Amino acid sequence: MNRKIESVFREESRPALATLLRLLGGNFDLAEDTLQDAFIVAATQWPEQGIPDNPRAWLISTARFKAIDQLRRQQRQQALSESVLDALVTEDEFATDPEDIEDDQVRLIFTCCHPALSEEARLALTLREVCGMTTEQIAAAFLIPVPTLAQRIVRAKNKIQAANIPYEVPDKVQRAERLNDVLSVIFLIFNEGYSPSAGQLVVSPALCEEAIRLCRRLGQLAADYEIKGLLALMLLHDSRRDTRIGPDGELVPLEKQNRHLWDQAKIREGCDLVEEALRDAPASSYAIQAAIAALHAQAKRPEDTDWKEITGLYTVLWHLQPTVIVALNRAVAIAMRDGPVTGLGLLANLADQHQFNKYLPFHAARADLLKRAGQSREAEFAYQQAIELAGETPEGAYLQKQLRTLQ
Repeated sequence: MNRKIESVFREESRPALATLLRLLGGNFDLAEDTLQDAFIVAATQWPEQGIPDNPRAWLISTARFKAIDQLRRQQRQQALSESVLDALVTEDEFATDPEDIEDDQVRLIFTCCHPALSEEARLALTLREVCGMTTEQIAAAFLIPVPTLAQRIVRAKNKIQAANIPYEVPDKVQRAERLNDVLSVIFLIFNEGYSPSAGQLVVSPALCEEAIRLCRRLGQLAADYEIKGLLALMLLHDSRRDTRIGPDGELVPLEKQNRHLWDQAKIREGCDLVEEALRDAPASSYAIQAAIAALHAQAKRPEDTDWKEITGLYTVLWHLQPTVIVALNRAVAIAMRDGPVTGLGLLANLADQHQFNKYLPFHAARADLLKRAGQSREAEFAYQQAIELAGETPEGAYLQKQLRTLQ
């Protein structure tokens, strides 16, 4: 029974919170407090009375009455309490539209990702309120002090209230305007789980899974090609998750991974979504990146990789997204197609145009191409530069191993 109750809490806490936020006019503190009170009541009653047929509705109803009690006590002190209280008291407990309940989580995503908030605030608030991560878990993931993260979340909530940011799913026009912000936050969550910006962990599965779940929920709202492209990209990357770390804890590069252990179901779904995203609309950056990931995933052996097609896709991506990272990845793809010497020439041209002294991927890529070209002395120096930037990380351990093979 305890395990069942814990499972209900994990599955229903975020959807219930999203609905309470709608009922309470976006009051985060009141919604969180009353939902916690409802959990306490459930933990006492359910072991004796059994779990309700609709536990989410039970939690929402119990929290709603807790909110009514609190608002009645605070009515004189809170200017907004009266209107919210009237709505709560008059609302039929069982009249909530199921479609509204389903859309509540989408409302919450768009609220947490509102452009009025900073990128850091959007990310922290989404992880806390939509994904249900604790403040301590989020702070640990980003290697920042818990008080700093807590203040960031508090300021974001206050900004939502002060700016009267509506708790709603934007209309079609506004949704299109704000979708990129929402997708960027979701992709940041995934990337922090798949390849953390700092720390020892190579993969944090919980963050990857939450990002994929959020993207699926958005896809249920609108069959948008950019949503499909991002979901495909995350699924294809996530299909390799369990093969990215070796038994000694070091990073395993793509060409060394055990392809038999890749998740074929995710690869099939990701490839299907790529085809839909590219067929239904003009190519987006997410769809192009997903197409590149699909070509890697479909290659049975490293030598079967279609580098010609990948190079062409990186060229298209560079026209859509002319960043240094895309240019670097394109140069590496050309090196794999035409040989390491050609790639080294492209990297030299990039180095003349950009400052790469502190950019780890550049030095790691250059070291690998020098090694492939048989230029051992230059490769050794490049590996040392990369190792210095990587520090004590799984990627640093892998680079150390490559350096030892040269020495």
